[in-house]
Amino acid sequence: MANAQKPPPGWLIDGIGRVREGLSQLRQAVAPANLTMFEMVLGSWLTQAMYVASKLGIIDMLAAAPATAEDVARRVGSDPAATFRLLRALASNGVLKQERGGRFALTRLGQALRSDVPGSMAPMLQFIGHPKHWEHWGQLLYSVQTGKTSIEMLRGMAPFDYFETDPDLAAAFNNAMTGLSGMVIETLLPAYDFRSFGTIVDVGGGHGALLSAVLQQATDARGVLFDLPSVVAGAGPVLDSAGVSDRITVTGGSFFESVPAGGDAYLLKTIIHDWDEDSALAILRNIRSVMAPTGTVALIELVLPEGMPNHPGMLVDLEMLVTAGGRERTASQYAELLARAGLRQTRVVPTAGPMSLVEAVPVHD
Repeated sequence: MANAQKPPPGWLIDGIGRVREGLSQLRQAVAPANLTMFEMVLGSWLTQAMYVASKLGIIDMLAAAPATAEDVARRVGSDPAATFRLLRALASNGVLKQERGGRFALTRLGQALRSDVPGSMAPMLQFIGHPKHWEHWGQLLYSVQTGKTSIEMLRGMAPFDYFETDPDLAAAFNNAMTGLSGMVIETLLPAYDFRSFGTIVDVGGGHGALLSAVLQQATDARGVLFDLPSVVAGAGPVLDSAGVSDRITVTGGSFFESVPAGGDAYLLKTIIHDWDEDSALAILRNIRSVMAPTGTVALIELVLPEGMPNHPGMLVDLEMLVTAGGRERTASQYAELLARAGLRQTRVVPTAGPMSLVEAVPVHD
């Protein structure tokens, strides 16, 4: 596996982000509006181009060594002329670069789509570009008009019920969540110390990538990985690879029915945003009812900033509308939601990435 790059400090990323947003606003102010809009409209095409390159294994191939379009096409079984056009499009958008002799190579940006790097965006891309997911987003109009997920209309059932019937899409989703954990791990652990907790319960923890990393930091703690039985069934290789299998209890179940009791910390990564208010409350109240009196709830979410600044959470919020039925929330909205569940929000911890950690403790009568 390629070496992980240490993320820069959060203040530097925030500063660069503000400069970038300022430059973007300046460009939009001086460039013809139709030109800027034309570039924005083409965004979905770039997503599909990257998806195809990842799906065919082209990204990993070029990570090993630069190659011509003809070489790539021969190795993946694609049309040479069409392959050149795909690689050229990716090069024009900074994912690849063309070297002497017509060979294509990954750029620093393109390295993030390799499957073998920590924090890889390849699993997320494979989910976002999945034909079924693409079909769901094709019905955004329906979701905006009705406030309902397009999955309910297209598949005739609730989103996560549908995932249970579509193993291929479910695998893409679960792999994306595991991949997202890689990005979260890089930025969360330097920002939040889990070493004071004895038992950490990861609710909706998927394959256990995040919990494994947390336990590598909190070497005296034990963990409980909790998710649907069909999900935690795939956790073994992740836990074994991290060397924490002997400190983790894997439990299958539904967090709408109950969660494992007695945890000092309950960790939920991008869980609450999947659900509407009533469903989110049910999850949080189930945790509140069984957590230790001095326990902590830690929600890792894309906390929306107040106002209308450029933030990835604004588009992810539409993903929640289309495919999950949930929503992204501001810090004040999380505080209100937690209070209704008998929890008091103590702080919101920013990280060097887009995620924040919302910390809460039980309210005692």
